[in-house]
Amino acid sequence: MVNFDTAADTDELIAALEIPADFNFELPDPEDETIQENEFQQKLDTFWQVCDRFDLQTDIWRGRILRAIRDREKKGGDSRGSGFLNWLKVREITKSQAYNLIQLANSADTLLSSGQLDPESINNFSKRAFVETAKSAPEIQKLITEAAQKGDRITRREVKQLSEEWTAMSSDLLPDEVKEKAANGSLPARHLAPLVKELEKLPETHIETLQKEIAESPDVDTVKAVTSGARSLAKYLDSAAQVQTLRKAGLDLEMALDEALRLDCLNTAADLVKQAGQLEQTVAKLYTTWKRLGNLADRLYVDTGASNPHLRSMLSRLELLTGEIIEVELDEGGEHLVRLKIISDQNQ
Repeated sequence: MVNFDTAADTDELIAALEIPADFNFELPDPEDETIQENEFQQKLDTFWQVCDRFDLQTDIWRGRILRAIRDREKKGGDSRGSGFLNWLKVREITKSQAYNLIQLANSADTLLSSGQLDPESINNFSKRAFVETAKSAPEIQKLITEAAQKGDRITRREVKQLSEEWTAMSSDLLPDEVKEKAANGSLPARHLAPLVKELEKLPETHIETLQKEIAESPDVDTVKAVTSGARSLAKYLDSAAQVQTLRKAGLDLEMALDEALRLDCLNTAADLVKQAGQLEQTVAKLYTTWKRLGNLADRLYVDTGASNPHLRSMLSRLELLTGEIIEVELDEGGEHLVRLKIISDQNQ
């Protein structure tokens, strides 16, 4: 690894960058039938990893450079940060890209300074895997960095797998029977992480019922079924809480939920309350738009006169939408017509 400081000579930096050692690839001929498929794939994968590693290191240093420019601007520039923005503009870098790179550099420095990761181990990460690791919880970061320091190649697949394993083994929401199966590999952790995610959204009373179900039959099919059921439960509870019509009626939504579960029609009930909420939102938006349309039509009527017959004709035609009764044709032929009458407290 070559290290440079801010006092390094520019010519020395340029000379170092001109060394193409890692990029002198001899790609196999795709038309060479003497090369076995697995050998062909392995060679290309090796070259790809080199590019991926170089890309990660480059972006970390770009982030550090951008961070230095931004911090310098904060100290001595104007309050708008125009110097930093101009620097980005000259190099055709968007503000979003710049802050993503700065975030990557911050994550790298945090992992390095905490002692969880040594600089050489960064080369074992793909760029996207490193970004995912930086976003992970500290416990997951520790598992991933330990694997990297052993020399394991870390891609997004490994990050996802280790995250799922940690979730499965650390969550208090999973029964011991399930954790035992996960520990011996008979129940893949990738099925348990989504289950934990859905269980976290539910009240304790419903969690206990689902926990009992998977404890009695800790297998993949049961886990999938319980995950789907938990997802529907969460949707029902979230949607029902947002429907004003149901809240104001003083209904026992928990009892309605229990009945839907008993009748095995939870998905239908969840979709029903979801659509009810969407309809309420649509009506509210319709009323607001209708009021604004009427105000604009009134203003235009006042600003025009009889000498503007075409504008008056347009306003006259739009009375189908601005009046208390709204008429809308659902098709061009006019065979399907919808009439809505708006009656609000303000009109009474």
